[in-house]
This record gives sequence, C-alpha cells and structure tokens, in this order.
Amino acid sequence: MKPLILLTGATGYVGAELLAVLLAGGRRVRCLARRPEALKSGAGEGAEIVRGDVLDAASLRQAMAGVHAAYYLVHSMGSAGSFEEQDRAAARLFGDAAKEAGVGRIVYLGGLGSAGEQLSAHLRSRQEVGEILRASGVPVIEFRASIVIGAGSLSFEMIRALVERLPVMIAPRWVSVPAQPIAIADLLDYLAAALDLAVGASRVFEIGGSDRTSYGGLMREYARQRGLRRCILSVPVLTPRLSSLWLGLVTPLYVRVGRKLIDSIRHPTIVHDNSALEAFPFRPRGFREAIAAALSTGRQGLVFDSRSIRVDAPPGKAFRPIGRIGGATGWYYANWLWKLRGALDLLAGGAGLRRGRRDPDGLRVGDVVDCWRVEAFEPDRRLRLAAEMKLPGRAWLEFEVTGDAAGSTIRQTATFDPLGLAGRAYWYAVYPLHQFVFQGMLRGIARAGGARGIDK
Repeated sequence: MKPLILLTGATGYVGAELLAVLLAGGRRVRCLARRPEALKSGAGEGAEIVRGDVLDAASLRQAMAGVHAAYYLVHSMGSAGSFEEQDRAAARLFGDAAKEAGVGRIVYLGGLGSAGEQLSAHLRSRQEVGEILRASGVPVIEFRASIVIGAGSLSFEMIRALVERLPVMIAPRWVSVPAQPIAIADLLDYLAAALDLAVGASRVFEIGGSDRTSYGGLMREYARQRGLRRCILSVPVLTPRLSSLWLGLVTPLYVRVGRKLIDSIRHPTIVHDNSALEAFPFRPRGFREAIAAALSTGRQGLVFDSRSIRVDAPPGKAFRPIGRIGGATGWYYANWLWKLRGALDLLAGGAGLRRGRRDPDGLRVGDVVDCWRVEAFEPDRRLRLAAEMKLPGRAWLEFEVTGDAAGSTIRQTATFDPLGLAGRAYWYAVYPLHQFVFQGMLRGIARAGGARGIDK
C-alpha cells in the first residue's frame, strides 16, 4: 500500500492546489478539515477526508494514525483573537501528535524574512511555528517563500483588483520593498518534491522565483501584459492601518487579514540562501512568466460590491435567514423590484423567478433558487449563488457569516465578471440600484434572524 500523506489547509489556496497535485501524482492523501463539507463538493474527490482541528489534540491523534508524512499549511492570521498564540498552540499540538504517531517528516510552508530584522508579527509567527514544529523531534522540511503568484492567491488577486480598477494609484512606500515572487506551480513542485527528499534532520529552504521585483513592479508588469495604462504615484507615508483601509475600499479580499498582511509586505522578502537550488532538480521561473501563467488561467476584470453588518446573534442564528432566501420567502427587501427583474429576464428569454426552490428550508450544492443556482454551501457559514439570468457577463452573490456566541458579522458580496464594454456599462448602470437593494437586503436578513444589526 502507498504511504499515507496527511494534508492540512486543503480548503486554502495553496492547500487546494497541492491536493490536486498530490492526487494527480497517485499519492494517498488524507485531509484534515474543520468543515469536511467544503471539500466533499469536488475539490477533495479521491482523498480521505476527516473532521478535525489543529487545536484539537484528540482529532489530531486520530488523523495522524498510519501517516508517513504530514503537511502543515495552516495559520490563524484571520482569527479574531491573538493569532500568534493560536499558531503557537496549534504547532505544539501538531508536532506532538506527529511524534507520537511516528510520522516520518513534516513539510511546512512559512514566510521569507531575515531573522536579523524587526519582523512583522505575521512573519515572526511564521518562523516561530517552524521552530516549534522542529522542537517536536520530527524532521521538518520548512520552505520560506515570498509573494505567491497564481490566479486565486491573495497577493495576486490584490494586484489584479488594484490594477484593473484604478487608472491612477496612490501607492504607499511598501510597494517598492524588494521581493522575490514565486509562481504557484514552482511552489507546488517544491512542496511535492519534499516527500521524496532524502533527509535525516530538519532543513530550512528559502525559495523564490528567478528574479526580484516589488509589488510596484508586479503591478506595472500586470498592467503591461493586460494592455492597461496605469500611473502609480508614491507617497512617503501611509500607515499599515490606512493601507489596509485603502485596500478594503478597492477589494473585499483584505477585510479580515488586511493590516496583518500589510505589516509583512513592509519587509524585504529575498532569498539569501540558495541551497534549495542545489537540493531540488528544477529551476523556478521569473515573475513575468508567473504573471502570464496566472492570467492564462484566471478571470480578469472582476467587479465587486461588498458590505457587512454586525449582529448580536451567534452564527447559526444569523445564517438561518440566508439559508431560506428566495422562493416563497423572497429576498428580504424590495421584493417588487426582484419580481420586476424576473419579469424582464423572462422577456429576454431567461428563467425569471418562476423556478422557486426545491426546499423552503434546506439547500445543497446544485439547487435552484429562483434565477440563481447554489454553487457553494456550508451550513451556518457560507452560501454562494451563481446567476442564471440573462446578463452581459457572469454574476455571483455570496454570503459569509463569522463570529461566536457573542455576535456575528454577515458579509454580503456581489461579484460580476463583465463581458466586454457592454458588461461594464451594465454594471455601472445598475450600481446605484444595487446600493439600494443590497443594503436593504442585508438589513432585512439581520432583522429576519431576530438580531439587532449595526452597519459596518
């Protein structure tokens, strides 16, 4: 029987991509996930999926049983509390469980940054996690990487959003900080090859692409490849807090991790130790080729409308109205406008609102909800609807609920992938109406959940 590989973080960007690579290479993979349903809908097909948490020692012991090697690709940067302390606790539990189970090696992905510098809390925590894992006594192969370039990576999608949406960018000083980006394909090659690397003791490898640049350089190269004329104006002072607020206005990607990530961007992330080039039989590509590959696989020019509301209700209660949206329940605000939109869609040859719902209380992936279809569903947490009405492009409406027993945040994001100039004209024509309808819908959802909502 083939050796069993444990993969954590498979619901994240790098983890999901690595899972596909491991399965395609014939590896036997077990995924540890807090929400197994997020993987069972297709991403994890072919892998064994177990429920568990890196902060739950019992679930870790069960997941480690019979494991030959384990990937540690998780972090707590998006948590509401002290992410450093959570990362420490998780790393200790993971290392102890791996040692107890006789795991042969741990493969860990951390971040580049010189130990001699005053690193950000995020980078400092990433390197501390590596130290804690090594202290377990299990051999650890730690990769320290800079910016990851790939369609879907947080850094690349930030660059895409900024360049696509802003002809003139007022850029803080951190856009000029040196970095050595790595293409997602090259990062995955390193992570997969670590399973076969002959190693008797722990190793730390600094990895990056074949050339150096900065966020500003990446923005300029993205604009060049997209044929966009963009002007970047540098300003001497823009604090991490102001930078994260600025990014939040442009794209919803940074709502939860903005400042923590910006703190890291302010530090150079350059490869100083080239031992990875000696240990592994491949050479990573440069950032220009990495951007070209990302553009060939991802969607360009997405536009967003994102808003949130804070409610004094736990996530399950806050999510309940979202799970009943559409059909006989309606859309919680201006239902007459939704009916008018449905009638216009029927006239255009679309489905309109006449299809309703399969079940007034339950949802599953693939269900029809009026003129939408459920594309992703995680109970009490997330719903993503894909539009099936006649549009000059593609559209999605997503709801995400986070929080605890003391209260929750409901985030609502409308995303549109416009088809040419007609698609962009449509988006901006209906944008004022979206402000009216979507804001009212969000407040209506809060009220329907029996909670007091505070706009955020």
